[in-house]
Amino acid sequence: MCGRYSIYEAMDVYLRQLALDLVVINGYDHDRINRYNVAPSTRVELIRQNAAGLRVDRVKWGWAPFWAKGKRPDPINARAETVMTGKFFRALWPVGRALAPANGWFEWIPDPADPKRKQPYYIAAADDEPLFFAALAEVHEGIEPDDRDGFVIITAAADQGMVDIHDRKPLVLRPELAREWIDPTTTAARAEEIAQLGCRPAGDFKWHPVSKLVGNVRNQGAELIEPVQVSEQLP
Repeated sequence: MCGRYSIYEAMDVYLRQLALDLVVINGYDHDRINRYNVAPSTRVELIRQNAAGLRVDRVKWGWAPFWAKGKRPDPINARAETVMTGKFFRALWPVGRALAPANGWFEWIPDPADPKRKQPYYIAAADDEPLFFAALAEVHEGIEPDDRDGFVIITAAADQGMVDIHDRKPLVLRPELAREWIDPTTTAARAEEIAQLGCRPAGDFKWHPVSKLVGNVRNQGAELIEPVQVSEQLP
């Protein structure tokens, strides 16, 4: 998975899709989010659950343990195959389970004739419903953001036609599995099973080429997810 995605509905839309019979215990904005080009290191809405209820927090996309800070950019993804066993994410697994709500994500496909030239594609649900990326997060609840806070999106191996777009995809969960993923009563063994087997298949998605303007993080408009003809793209 490459490092951009979109989240543009109001948060209420994503919460209704989850159908959680829980009260959000902290405040959140009810307006449309309107972010069509979420980039690493920026803060974005994340859904978590604890014993007291449901939380919606704005958290930095990217995380590293304290002993790895500053050695390289904070990772934004974690592989489903190794996230439970590697030492890097030990502080987050399984207690840091969270959901990154989204509407779609971007991948860049190299030109076979010139790998330095890449065409961006936008991937969304075939039924246009919201998506829920399985995530792991560290969040210290307080008035001001904590420098230790951050999250990573778990990725899985791509399947079927999606391999032509990228060999990895976000671990996208159906609403019923997404609810189970963030439930604090879900055991580590069950969470591991969801991470290994719960990703939605390629047939649940659609994709199309989009403007290369998405490559600039300053561009945020809805036109970034509109289909284009590849021949229209500038070199």
